[in-house]
Amino acid sequence: MGEKRSAEIKRKTNEVDITGNLDIDGTGSTAIRTGFEPLNHLLTLFSFHGLFDLELNAKGDLAHHIIEDLGIAMGKAFKQALADKAGINRYGCFTVAMDKVAVEVVVDISGRPSLHGETFGNNTKYMAETFDDTNFTFKHAEEFLESFLQHSGISLVYIVKSGEGDLHHILEALFKAMGRALDQATQIDPRRSGVPSTKGIID
Repeated sequence: MGEKRSAEIKRKTNEVDITGNLDIDGTGSTAIRTGFEPLNHLLTLFSFHGLFDLELNAKGDLAHHIIEDLGIAMGKAFKQALADKAGINRYGCFTVAMDKVAVEVVVDISGRPSLHGETFGNNTKYMAETFDDTNFTFKHAEEFLESFLQHSGISLVYIVKSGEGDLHHILEALFKAMGRALDQATQIDPRRSGVPSTKGIID
């Protein structure tokens, strides 16, 4: 493998101050302080299972601003760390089971960002739940994902495959599966010398 693929995480506005570092070729080491324990936990799971090293410090005014801007800052860093994306697998897919929950995540590092989710069966009650005894909701998680995907240029589809399970387990499974899928997608295929697109470029 060549140079390590890493980038500084930095975003400062009138509303937030975010700093940190991201290493794609890491070991899953984390030091994450976002001000939101559920998000700290989810990003730790994402990084640990994706084998990304992630340092993150964030402070700001409103929850919405911090969560959205964390996604922006991390997405930009992820895209920067991948540079021209030469040699990567580009695609990844992984399913994680958590107790009675199974969530599948499929990713494409395409330069065409999008987020799409599906739920099999009647399990939509988690969308109205909160993460344990906190104010963190599924909408907060989606706000982070939307920002992260838009600024990293990644397309992600998730499927909640179980008809049971609470918000905690669904989000844990989602972020673990995202980490594993992106680990697959960012791995270098030694057989490929260039960008994995017939266009010859991934924006």
